[in-house]
Amino acid sequence: MRPLITALAAALLAACAVGPEHVRPSMAVPETFEGSDVPDATAATANAAVGTAATAVADTAFWRAFGDPQLNALVEDTLVANHDLRIALARFDRANALLRGRRFDRLPTIDASGTAASNRASADQVPGVPRDARDTDSFDIGIGASWELDLFGRVRRSVEAGRADVAASAEDLRALQVAIVGEVATAYLDLRGLQERLRVATENAGNQQQTLALVQARREAGQDSGFDSARASAQAASTSARIPVLEAEIAVATHRIAVLTGRTPEALRAQLTAPRALPAVPRSIDPGTPADLLRVRPDVAAAEHRLHSATARVGVATADLFPRLTLGGLIGSQAGDIDALFGRDSETRLVALGIDWSFLDIGRVRARIAAADADAEMELARYQQTVLRALEDTGNALVRFNRAHDADVELERAARDSAHAAQLARMRFDAGATGLLDVLDAERSQLQAEDAFAAGRTRTATDAVALYRALAGGWPQTLPPRETAGVR
Repeated sequence: MRPLITALAAALLAACAVGPEHVRPSMAVPETFEGSDVPDATAATANAAVGTAATAVADTAFWRAFGDPQLNALVEDTLVANHDLRIALARFDRANALLRGRRFDRLPTIDASGTAASNRASADQVPGVPRDARDTDSFDIGIGASWELDLFGRVRRSVEAGRADVAASAEDLRALQVAIVGEVATAYLDLRGLQERLRVATENAGNQQQTLALVQARREAGQDSGFDSARASAQAASTSARIPVLEAEIAVATHRIAVLTGRTPEALRAQLTAPRALPAVPRSIDPGTPADLLRVRPDVAAAEHRLHSATARVGVATADLFPRLTLGGLIGSQAGDIDALFGRDSETRLVALGIDWSFLDIGRVRARIAAADADAEMELARYQQTVLRALEDTGNALVRFNRAHDADVELERAARDSAHAAQLARMRFDAGATGLLDVLDAERSQLQAEDAFAAGRTRTATDAVALYRALAGGWPQTLPPRETAGVR
């Protein structure tokens, strides 16, 4: 037996895990993003698989760049109370628990057993034996162990796949944090933008009501046949109709923020109803390089871990081509009298080497290997697609953000000039130098320009959030509390 154990130990030391080794995929990416403020570079490529320090944007909590304490508080509440994040955390905990279970497969399985039995044989079973002599007692107790000798790496590959699954779940949680926090920030900025648009609509409605009152006064004085009054009344009513629509959108945004922070829809109504100015937006955001982006994007990392898991499962399937060896042992005691159970002559033991090899089932094994290969190929394509989408998301967000600032400059000029034009038109109308049509047209243009400027500023702010989201930066180590429901 000792030579057998020695040989097995040597085989274990020389054992290798079958199947392909995971190699981090490399993809050629541009050195800079098109439209970024970074100086133009040549069309050389960078290896996205190399890991170095990431861009500074990835290390900062982006929402703090807006300088709004209320937004900061809402994000902090979201990170600890959002129910979608709690669901993702539960998935991560589940993957961790399954990995712990797989790790135990590398160790021997030990169990203990014991029985005490009293048996009576029938007269036909033991002819001629008196009734009392047909009674027998037996007692036994033992400790057994079994251990799969992982010569070909089936268990190791399974643990490797589980470890990659856990890492992917962790990145999924990070990716959801990016999405949820971005959604909170976007909803909050939309809310403040809607409140600004409501202010613009209310002020313009007031100005138009003043114009209507002036026209009605002129009509009462016999200077208007009613045509000008009807036009002024129609425009004032059209502007006033904007107000309830904006109020409804404000309520919807408030409800959305409350639910994202883990509250009932109406919980933040009092807190968010008071209008606040739209937070200031950073003039520029450095996106770093595409290679930096791919190092910090959680969706890219999750896709790579899933590729690693699928590659390891190819090894699990390949190991079925080889025999599965199991070492088993038992030590115990067996006696017919409980007093003799632990006596020297009651000792029992067993050492066994089991071999399980379904070599006649080779067709099914190779089919499973082919399926595992296909899964790995699918995950590789998914990883490559995720990389391209990450680059696309960031490039699109960068272009929109940079162009939004340019648009805001023109919209601000249009709003300022239209307000000045409306003021001049009213003055000229009061002096009798122009007709009501010019006043109404100027007021309509003022409303449209000021509303467009407010909407443009909101769009610029949300474009900044979209760019921060694409860069996936600024995620503190904050997790929702783990709450276990009682089970009865």
